[in-house]
Amino acid sequence: MANLSPLFLLLCSLLLLLQSLLFSSASDDFRVDCGSTGSTITENRLFMGDSDAGGGVSLSSTSAQSFEDDNPPAELPPPYRTARIFEKSSSYRFEIKEKGTHIVRIHFFAFSSENYKSFRSFSSMNYDLSSAVFDVSALGSPLLKDFSVEKGKQVVKEFIIHMNSEETFDLAFAPSEKDNSPYPFAFVNAIEVLSASANFIPGSVPYPTSGGLKQFDKMSEKSLEIVLRVNVGGPNITSANDTQGRNWIPDDEFLLVDDSGMPFKFNGTINYLSRPGLSSREIAPDGVYNTARQMPNLNLQRQVFNITWIFGVDLNRPYFIRLHFCDIVSKLPGDLIFNVFVNGHVAEQNLQPGKVTNQVLAAPFYRDFIADANADGSVHVSVGVSYMASTPSKSNGILNGVEIMGVIERRRNHSNSTKKKLLVLIPCIVGGSLCIALLALALMVFVKRRKQQTPKKIKGSTTWKWSISSPFRWTSHSPAPSRDNGSSTTNRHLCLHIPFAELKQATNNFNEKSCIGVGGFGKVYKGVMRDGTKVAVKRSMPGSNQGLREFQAEIIILSQIQHKHLVSLVGYCEEESEMILVYEFVEKGPLKKHLYGPDCVCTLSWEQRLEICIGAARGLHYLHTGSSQAIIHRDVKSSNILLDEDNLAKVADFGLSKFGPTFSQTHVSTAVKGSFGYLDPEYFKLHRLTEKSDVYSFGVVLLEVLCARPVIDSTLSNDTNSLAEWALKWQRKGMTETIVDPGIKDQVNPNSLRKFGETAARCLADHGADRPTMGEVLWNLEYVLQLQRTAIQREPHENSNTDDAAAAPVIIEMPNVRRAPPPTTVSDAAEQASDETSEFSTRLVFSQLVTNEGR
Repeated sequence: MANLSPLFLLLCSLLLLLQSLLFSSASDDFRVDCGSTGSTITENRLFMGDSDAGGGVSLSSTSAQSFEDDNPPAELPPPYRTARIFEKSSSYRFEIKEKGTHIVRIHFFAFSSENYKSFRSFSSMNYDLSSAVFDVSALGSPLLKDFSVEKGKQVVKEFIIHMNSEETFDLAFAPSEKDNSPYPFAFVNAIEVLSASANFIPGSVPYPTSGGLKQFDKMSEKSLEIVLRVNVGGPNITSANDTQGRNWIPDDEFLLVDDSGMPFKFNGTINYLSRPGLSSREIAPDGVYNTARQMPNLNLQRQVFNITWIFGVDLNRPYFIRLHFCDIVSKLPGDLIFNVFVNGHVAEQNLQPGKVTNQVLAAPFYRDFIADANADGSVHVSVGVSYMASTPSKSNGILNGVEIMGVIERRRNHSNSTKKKLLVLIPCIVGGSLCIALLALALMVFVKRRKQQTPKKIKGSTTWKWSISSPFRWTSHSPAPSRDNGSSTTNRHLCLHIPFAELKQATNNFNEKSCIGVGGFGKVYKGVMRDGTKVAVKRSMPGSNQGLREFQAEIIILSQIQHKHLVSLVGYCEEESEMILVYEFVEKGPLKKHLYGPDCVCTLSWEQRLEICIGAARGLHYLHTGSSQAIIHRDVKSSNILLDEDNLAKVADFGLSKFGPTFSQTHVSTAVKGSFGYLDPEYFKLHRLTEKSDVYSFGVVLLEVLCARPVIDSTLSNDTNSLAEWALKWQRKGMTETIVDPGIKDQVNPNSLRKFGETAARCLADHGADRPTMGEVLWNLEYVLQLQRTAIQREPHENSNTDDAAAAPVIIEMPNVRRAPPPTTVSDAAEQASDETSEFSTRLVFSQLVTNEGR
């Protein structure tokens, strides 16, 4: 490239000086246009050519060749029009003046040229930069491994690296060992090395886990790779509008639920405060802090949903998460208080921007966290309102920006110490191997003798096999542990796997005429097995919201339990990339369609509804107490309670079920899952799952049974669209009869109704500690049924203020009702569960799981 005129160079120098004064006071400010003979300017940044080494930058290899695009696009920035080619390991060396954190930005653009003369071949070759596969490293750490660039695409790789003043900073490029081409090479178009603010990266960072916050230490010994910079609630911010030349993209594509957060634009002035822990323009520009997302205005009494963003990342390394906050939405500094979650774990509870900024509005700050990638290659960030908010109208939460950086471990070359360690390690390995061999030999002799003494297998014992592909697979040849003493023990040990061909035949090749419903997992087909037994076959479909985890969860849970009020798993199929679950068939389908809706078969009496609620409560009580570790259903709703031909209730759909806390735990920390309208608000806010979360959901089901209306009805006014809030309002007024389904209003005994309303209200308490256990709910519902079946008046001590309390004694025929509390120990629960399970019919009954709702 031709040298620029002296006048233009003078102008460039003045621009560079102005840029350093306006944008940064850092000592280190290197911008190199690799392969160029002169200086270039792009987006107010001056890049110096590397052909003439100087200015604190040098090139280690004299064999590195410059490379220029023959026909660059007119809009292509100048630094991308030239490149430096390395046919062997080479490096740029930077003379670092200031100890501390630095931004290292490497620019790539793959073009081709026919006029490049190879150093190795000494002949003109047509080199295409997109064919290069190479490595980039710095300070003993691999930054990029087996890296390549797509042709015609601008790629910027940015890293945050802590440097000591005595260190020589070499940025090395080398052809990859995996490049099998005749002339492997590496390349680079431009490099930036800039000093960052002194405390850009802290030494220790909080690490949210299910067990609370831990600390991730020695961050200064690690490097960071920028993965994403997101401007929440705002537009794209280009490097020209950022103090450090960064790019920030909008957050719309990362929202878990579209429009779940309202964007907000602030037209005032951002107040940068000079205090530790607060932000500056070097941390993030004004464009990030003058936009945000806040909680949507759902016109509910109190916000109950979080705003969640999901960011795709690579697996197998931790991530540094920086969240940017600036209270631009409040009228008063103390109004805003909210919770922050990372990967479903509480990262900061009751965050009050006013306290952080000393009651100054529009003052930016940030919070740093460490997170691991989830199994699906994602990192979740959520904000939600806190119960500490002064009033429901002030329930809000905000987020302004997100930065995600991959953590890179720094490696040092300690060859001498390594040799010494090997001299000690080798004898230890040899000695340990010898000990292991001797132990293995002894174990083989022991097993052989035991086999000779083992009696023959008792006739009648059954073996079963269960094989599921990755991530887990096992086979058992011993009977599974029984949870009851009923006659279903043998059935439980039957082979769970059903051949795909048999299911195709049962469903007439999955004929659409056999489809009886569609749910989150896939379609449900009615089928008939070869012996004439009806089955419900739930088959996953590509792109479903549920997948392998829920498929496995149902098999794990249902293969271990059996109860007359829980739908039974008959088998599963995992062939030809299929995920299919087969259940017992429940003739009348979901409870929901017997209460309301366009296909409603509204024939259930009040007494029948109570019996159904009692049956469902028994099933849930068994889940919670029937084993040493509780099982939490997590998706209790009217469409997951099925009715057989005798209106016997069966709880279904265990895809979201999770084992509850152990004896040493109070809760399970997990991402929020469930169905809108049924979710426990405490679980929503704190991501703490307990059996009481099922109790809350069941309380909503009780109101559905009583009122026969949807849990959320958007066609109604704001004060009546939520079933729970509307029903509780009338219950607290003592006017529960106002909300009863007109179809059963004349059937309901007032005392039965009163007790039923009290039970539902207790289930819907805001805090789990104030809710009853499922066993207590079960006892109360049985009592409600007895009140309905007998002419029981209100008990005097429950209505002592009325004149009836002083009336003449009334003789009441009391049925045999147990007033003792529900079982509280595992053994008691198991005994009761055994009694209930013994009623289970030994005939095979196959289920219909029809759930038309998403979760």
